[in-house]
Amino acid sequence: MRALAVAMLLVLCGAGAEAQPWHVTKHEWTEADEKGFGEFLRAIGRSNCVKTTDCIRSTANPYRKSDPPGIEFIADCADFPYMLRAYYAWKNGLPFAYVDGVSGHGGDIRFDKNSNRPVSRRTILDGNGPTILDQVHNGVSSATYRTDAGQEGGVLSDFYSPKIQPGTIRPGTVIYDVNGHVAIIYDIDEDGRIYYMDAHPDHTVTRSAYGAQFGQSPARLGGGLKNWRPEKLVGGRVMVASNAEIPDFSLEQYTGNVPGTNGDGEDARFRYGDVELGFYEYVRVAVSGGKTSYNPVYELRSTMRTLCNDLKDRALFVNLAIKDGIDRKPQPSHLPNNIYGTDELEWETYSTPSRDARIKTAFASFYADLQRMLFFWKARDLRIVYDGLDLKADLQRMYDEENAACHVSYTNSAGREVTLNFTDMMHRLFTMDFDPYHCIERRWGATTSEDLSTCHDDSNKRRWYDAERRLRNQIDRTYDAWMGFSVTQLEQAVTDSGQNEPPSTDIRAMIDNIGNRTPFAGMRPVGN
Repeated sequence: MRALAVAMLLVLCGAGAEAQPWHVTKHEWTEADEKGFGEFLRAIGRSNCVKTTDCIRSTANPYRKSDPPGIEFIADCADFPYMLRAYYAWKNGLPFAYVDGVSGHGGDIRFDKNSNRPVSRRTILDGNGPTILDQVHNGVSSATYRTDAGQEGGVLSDFYSPKIQPGTIRPGTVIYDVNGHVAIIYDIDEDGRIYYMDAHPDHTVTRSAYGAQFGQSPARLGGGLKNWRPEKLVGGRVMVASNAEIPDFSLEQYTGNVPGTNGDGEDARFRYGDVELGFYEYVRVAVSGGKTSYNPVYELRSTMRTLCNDLKDRALFVNLAIKDGIDRKPQPSHLPNNIYGTDELEWETYSTPSRDARIKTAFASFYADLQRMLFFWKARDLRIVYDGLDLKADLQRMYDEENAACHVSYTNSAGREVTLNFTDMMHRLFTMDFDPYHCIERRWGATTSEDLSTCHDDSNKRRWYDAERRLRNQIDRTYDAWMGFSVTQLEQAVTDSGQNEPPSTDIRAMIDNIGNRTPFAGMRPVGN
């Protein structure tokens, strides 16, 4: 997605800084180079840098001392993987080429139902490093990633679809969400849990664990896990390998791997060994080489920490809208034509519908995963590793510990600090407001008269908040739907204006109900 990043001039060198030459000294990326790139990303990811420029200036970057004074590294989600790749190539004399033009079928090619086709590729052989990074920044967008994973011939995408297996999915693998977001993997646990970092329009960097928040994609849109195509310098040009020339190329993530089935995206079926799994569980198991087992107590702790970090990251965007006074502006008469993807700079920069939907999806997904783990535990499934005496008590204790450790604070409209813990935010998940024109109390889901007593919203804004309830209940991001609704249309529940009820996300209630029938009602283990 692009907003502030497009509107700003990228300045990579301070005034009077000497040129930083880019010289290609190697003919191709070797396995050692790819490993080095992964180690570079792992260090950046683990550094907890909070701005893209901070990441490059960080002590985690071994090349920082060779950078010009005052270096800036301005990137949003689409630029970030490309610029990190280009930066590493620059510092290591590696060949680098990138698709700098794609064509679509009209309309907004970031979200069109059809794939885009690469039409031009630029080869970098020499030049000034900072200037080239600037050009990369301006030459790519999320539309660059929206290409058919099975394309052969013509100008090829910079990425290929890899087989899901140990070593193939690695630090440096890119994750493309066809709803308009891009991230890059920086670490993978032994049990297959994948960690990624992503940049945003205000150039902040956040981190989380891969899961259902990215959605499944049909092959034609090229979403999901993407590896960089092998590159080789031949006759003054960087040539990229075709799919047929790449040993670990596979459309498995789109088609599934169950014999006799023919999936494409969400209807694909997956099996590891003799057990059929959901897609995200399959990825984790396959990436770990089958070493994955599930300890519900450990999974609860890890996931609560990830969800807490996602909620803390959300605060950056809410605070930006308040800082810039968007909540004090009049409410527009209509929503943007699509609330999840728009060229309306103010809405794209300050609203949070897409981010909120990803967080809600992650909560709903973990609720279902924990429910499944409890079913397996009750059925004595060997995938569950737990040697305690009282799972319910251990889960309750772990929940309470993580709940106490997780908190987000905001300053209300009267200037007083309000602190929310994990449970508060979980219960407010579908009342948290994505609309940047509303008060901060509503942005954080306040519902009581006491909490809302400091909110300055007028009656029109209150009406809009109530009318947007069904959109808040929706966790699927429908980028291809027209959504330029008036408040009256929202009140009439017109098509594509949301859903009446939210999914279940109350993790604590499920834990408290262990031993009752409720946690297992209607549950069946996936694939069994």
